[in-house]
Amino acid sequence: MIGKLLQKIKTPADLRQLTMDQLCELAEEIRHLIKASVGRNGGHLASNLGMVELTIALHCVFDFSSDRLVWDVGHQSYVHKILTGRAEQFEHLRQKNGVSGFPNPEESSYDQFYVGHAGTAVACAVGLALGAQMTKSEEKVVAVVGDASIVNGLSFEGLNNSTLLKRQMLIILNDNSMAIDKTQGAFAKYLTRVRVSRPYEDLQRRTELLMRHLPYFGDAIHDTIDRIKGGIKTTLLGRQKFQQLSIPFYGPIDGHNIANMIKILTALRDFDRPVILHVYTEKGRGFVPAIRDPRTFHSTQPFTVDGETVSFPERVDRSFTAVFTRSLSKLMAADKRIVALTAAMPDGTGLAPLRKSFPDRVIDVGIAESAAVDIAAGLARTGLRPIVAIYSTFMQRCFDQIFQEVALQNLPVVLCMDRAGLVGGDGATHHGFCDITTTRCLPNMTLMAPMDANELTEALKFAVQSGLPCVIRYPRDRAEEVEKMAADYHSPPFELGKAAWVRNGRDAVVLAYGNAAYEALMAAETLAKEGIDLGVISARFAKPLDEKILHKLLADGHNMPIITMEENALMGGFGSAVLEFAQQHRLDARRITRIGLPDRLIDQDTRQGQLEQVGLTRQNLVKQVKQLLNKDNDESNEKKTGCPVSKPGQTPDRPGRTGTARMA
Repeated sequence: MIGKLLQKIKTPADLRQLTMDQLCELAEEIRHLIKASVGRNGGHLASNLGMVELTIALHCVFDFSSDRLVWDVGHQSYVHKILTGRAEQFEHLRQKNGVSGFPNPEESSYDQFYVGHAGTAVACAVGLALGAQMTKSEEKVVAVVGDASIVNGLSFEGLNNSTLLKRQMLIILNDNSMAIDKTQGAFAKYLTRVRVSRPYEDLQRRTELLMRHLPYFGDAIHDTIDRIKGGIKTTLLGRQKFQQLSIPFYGPIDGHNIANMIKILTALRDFDRPVILHVYTEKGRGFVPAIRDPRTFHSTQPFTVDGETVSFPERVDRSFTAVFTRSLSKLMAADKRIVALTAAMPDGTGLAPLRKSFPDRVIDVGIAESAAVDIAAGLARTGLRPIVAIYSTFMQRCFDQIFQEVALQNLPVVLCMDRAGLVGGDGATHHGFCDITTTRCLPNMTLMAPMDANELTEALKFAVQSGLPCVIRYPRDRAEEVEKMAADYHSPPFELGKAAWVRNGRDAVVLAYGNAAYEALMAAETLAKEGIDLGVISARFAKPLDEKILHKLLADGHNMPIITMEENALMGGFGSAVLEFAQQHRLDARRITRIGLPDRLIDQDTRQGQLEQVGLTRQNLVKQVKQLLNKDNDESNEKKTGCPVSKPGQTPDRPGRTGTARMA
């Protein structure tokens, strides 16, 4: 339920009509709304509870209907969404046709970019400010950057290019000591020293002198310095870090004191150069369980609250991630060469439990995916067997390193891409929709996708033993044990470029890459009741392909339909690889139908809802097989099913993206 004060906030301008006591009361109403919505729908809780007062202060000082606000990373923007006309819709957070969990320009003109990856805000803000400088616009530009995002290489590149600016740009460093896990690296240690250090007397004098000369405020700001909790400190460490970039640096200051935040933001608003303000906030503020365990409440599933006790729905963890954790643990115990790396995602990728058993062989490099891959390359060069566990969507950030330092060198680095395919509520920024496309083109790379728990275990074993650069992709889903469901099927160990027949069939066959084989098997059981015999193959490899099976399926004299099925973009994916093989070997590809992700963005919804949108379900496959056997043409086929289907020589339709209604 929306609080009484929040009901009055239709635009951020309404904030400026409230007293300071009312702003503090409003902060608690916002926290209540965020906890209720995330508890019902899941989402990013701890970081947003820590952003309430800072966001209120920002909207009190700046007018972001004309000024520009950029978030890094976007999941800390819930308060901003609530204050910019989306409070009524916030109960539908992360749901279909509801509010996205990230800034989204299609929702509101207050959002500048659709932001889901870290490290982008500073460089984007430089671009916005540079554009304003060139067009002589007076708009203000603000970038809010998390302490874990500031260590990203792109953030430093943006800071370096801030020297292009001869005008205002404010960078707020939101420091809560945490990324998803504890912030990693030397810069994180530096921030800790800043938070606990006392400013030297001469720097205090310099700060007071500078504050006296701030435009419009001067003595008024100076007189409040002693009353600001934590002080407005320009520390020696801060100057040493940023003076080479010619960026004034202030802080840290208390990010939960609205009054003082408004004062310092007002003072810094009219600087004629880029400025950094270091703000310290508490992750999970106002919610004891999130304060105690910010990792769990970073991105949480729905939950219920009873006092200070939180309960989550009971579930048996049969996810691919859980299988990865158990399998890798056994491999690491047996092979001391194996080292596991991740980029600020030890919990999400399943590496966190392994740190207790292998503290020196599980490495978190922070939000620095490119560094993770290059460190892995270095480890591989020394004879070790590095496994890099990163979400597919974030592996996009290090394509050049995968090429230059892994594929080009032909080093035995294993890239385990969790969350491959559609991911549900996180929506378009987080889908792993193109990892097959981007890595298949790289020489020396081996691409694998397991259909179930057993195949993931076997894929890991093969990858470590092969000595090849390997990619293993798997979804955010349950790892069904297909072997127990398919009669007379016994999953063989992985062999390079060898697929596996899961179910024989005489009427049609599905070449499924990854867990799509499970849906295909379920479809086969349904079709069998109607007298249609559908074969199912777990392709296992997208590179190299199983040429023996493909030659057999495409040979002259066969006339049964062949359907490729994958949770990746159709362009350049597994199905494309099959078509390329047919063309290369002068084989008839007219019987091949491809099912995969269309050439459009898929918004937030349940994962099942998204799979239904794109036709990657057993129900749709049943319809496809029936229509292919009835020789329906493609036009009526797609019209009846609503799913993207591509025949050779055709490109799927490119419908415009259906976004939610714009909200001011």
